[in-house]
Amino acid sequence: MLVKQPISEKLIIDCLNTNYNIKVIRLTFLPLGADMNASVYKVEAHDQSSYFVKIKLGSHHDIGIAVVGLLHDAGIQQIIPPVKTTHSQPTQYIDDFTIIVYPFIEGQNGFSRPLTDEQWLTFGKVLRQVHEIDVPSSIQQEVRREAYSPKWREIVRSLYTHIEAEPIGDEIALQLLAFMRENTLTIHHLVDRSEQLAKILQNESSKFVLCHSDIHGGNILIGNNNTIYIVDWDDPIMAPKERDLMFIGGGVANVWNKPHEEALFYKGYGKTEINMTILAYYRHERIVEDIASYGQALLLTMTGGENRLEMYKHFLAMFEKNGVVDIATRDF
Repeated sequence: MLVKQPISEKLIIDCLNTNYNIKVIRLTFLPLGADMNASVYKVEAHDQSSYFVKIKLGSHHDIGIAVVGLLHDAGIQQIIPPVKTTHSQPTQYIDDFTIIVYPFIEGQNGFSRPLTDEQWLTFGKVLRQVHEIDVPSSIQQEVRREAYSPKWREIVRSLYTHIEAEPIGDEIALQLLAFMRENTLTIHHLVDRSEQLAKILQNESSKFVLCHSDIHGGNILIGNNNTIYIVDWDDPIMAPKERDLMFIGGGVANVWNKPHEEALFYKGYGKTEINMTILAYYRHERIVEDIASYGQALLLTMTGGENRLEMYKHFLAMFEKNGVVDIATRDF
């Protein structure tokens, strides 16, 4: 996001010095990611080392760190473990925020740089390893489990009255309302179809595996040495494998929507049977979640500053040709 979390840079620097023994010479805000409750920074230290520092609102992010530790200990090299504090803790809390520190790896994400054929194969192999890992009961008890909740569908339906009412708000809210009115039938179809599929799946028994839950191009880091890393394990879930596989060929940010990329991924992933009903549900539900999140943020509040324009652009991008809406409604 373009707007920083409300925490002073001095407090961040003091925390890094006290709890990580990192002597900061430069702290640079990075306008990355779509998480409205997080900010990230690049830290350059006196010893010429560099760090990627994530600041998240709240203090309940330990399960994602535990999952990263599990995967790294299992020998998955495409996972970046956090730098521990001087007290051997993977996170540090200050005020209302959690600080997580990683080594800084120069590179680009999968939104900015396409994966090579070899990287697609590697990505497939690594995600298969993730899905096949034996998750200890102690971690399973803490990781959320798929329940096909109606939460996001109900939120979008609550926005229908705002779409139909006399338009109010700032320029971005007015533009979004106009766009949503033009696409009312599509939005209704997405919500209704997601609900139909959820009802089917609630009566089925599916194998649950460990899933990243948000494994789009923005969460694949391609290092300058061409190594790929899966990052941002903040919200793992025990769910059918299609929870992750829906991103392959799904068109988030209008990338990863080419058949040859999908073929390469599955060549690396290996033989598997895809449940198309589950895949369809996740592609529809992901769009509904984004409509709900962006709709609430832009129509029901005036907060967000520069992030408001960014969120509005993300919303419109979903409806572009070969984007997520096009792919979800065309294929299913």
